[in-house]
Amino acid sequence: MDHSGHHHTDAHDHATHGAQEGHVAHAGGAHHEGAPWRMASKATLHCLTGCAIGEILGMVIGTALLWGNAETMVLAIALAFLFGYSFTLFAVRRAGLDLKSAIKVALAADTVSIAVMELVDNGIIALTPGAMDAHLSDGLFWAALLGGFAVAFLITTPVNKWMIGRGKGHAVVHAYH
Repeated sequence: MDHSGHHHTDAHDHATHGAQEGHVAHAGGAHHEGAPWRMASKATLHCLTGCAIGEILGMVIGTALLWGNAETMVLAIALAFLFGYSFTLFAVRRAGLDLKSAIKVALAADTVSIAVMELVDNGIIALTPGAMDAHLSDGLFWAALLGGFAVAFLITTPVNKWMIGRGKGHAVVHAYH
């Protein structure tokens, strides 16, 4: 995907898109090494929002259906990816991309971010004593889940910064803003 002359911005005002602070220029296909932390944080928060919605919904559904831990976790992870991708998919579709192209952009933009986030978050839940067996009404369940999200955000943000700085990950979405 050619991003020649494209600039990335934290704001989505198309009239001033190329003149705002916090851009990663992609002139001639060369990518600047240093994406701004704010940009990486926003990309991570974007993915985390979708992941959190999907994961919490999966936990609620699995618990309501009296599923075991493994089945519930698989559902929660699948829904985290689904919701994580859907946020990007809807945004690029709204920008006019056809469905097939929008799916490709969403996969390119979010796969690594969501995978790292889910690995960290679910790893923390799995390693927190008693969290896997805690019920939705238990403070331990929510503490492990929210703590996992916080740690996942802290670990995934530098990953996104590195990827955006190379024109990968969430950087591919900004051609459609």
